[in-house]
Amino acid sequence: MDPFNKRIRVDKLIGSLLESIKYAEEIARENQAEKLIVKGKLQDLPIFQEQGFSLEAKIDQFFRGTDMYFFCKYYSSERRNSEHWLEEDDVLQSVQDKEVSEKTAIMLPKPYRLKELSAEDVQAMALLYQTVFEIYPVPLHDPVYIRKTMEEGAVYYGVYFEKDLVSAAAAEIDWEHGNAELTDCATLPQHRKHQLMKILLVQLEEVLKKHNIYCAYSIARSLSFGMNASLHSLGYKYRGRLTKNCFIFNKLEDMNVWVKDLSAH
Repeated sequence: MDPFNKRIRVDKLIGSLLESIKYAEEIARENQAEKLIVKGKLQDLPIFQEQGFSLEAKIDQFFRGTDMYFFCKYYSSERRNSEHWLEEDDVLQSVQDKEVSEKTAIMLPKPYRLKELSAEDVQAMALLYQTVFEIYPVPLHDPVYIRKTMEEGAVYYGVYFEKDLVSAAAAEIDWEHGNAELTDCATLPQHRKHQLMKILLVQLEEVLKKHNIYCAYSIARSLSFGMNASLHSLGYKYRGRLTKNCFIFNKLEDMNVWVKDLSAH
């Protein structure tokens, strides 16, 4: 249940697929959701199509080696239609025209320092997220929420410039299905020239590999050249776009899905 983003998301289906879909639709309508997202498998595509869903993106090997597909249905025309789709296509094209340079080691210039973030950093993290994002799909401006995600197993890394936290990112691990989302990526604008986010993502990938998690994915704002370029350059593959998926930055935004098989790197 995600009232902030006016959507319902179904992460796991049990029993009859058709009955599950109809039950999810009932909940969506009762809660006046504008979008219903169901994580399904390719063999279920015909049933989802019959029920009016569209296939928007996929994540390779999400379900312990089996691919996952985002099936989506909309309950308002405004939510269904994106005003920025062609502009986002241009961003994606310019990103994919760049070379993949994942093998290149990036040195962290002094006085920057890399740190695994813990409870002692939550105030600094909240301040960073407040500064970078006017709005965000989850309450990362709240130190209590950040501490709760840490307790639930999210791994955060950040970069400090002297005493200030200037960049941060997280890996949210799904132990049941063996995947992880790289998320909550933020860098202060004046520090973006040093490729700090790429350094953080590489560090998080190493953590995941130590835990035998090889399906890594990230969902980035489709209008953000920098974030999409970072993922592409690290060898992530574009796997689709989620229309008006969540409130982020300053409005409802389309989100690009990027996937990487860490076992191949």
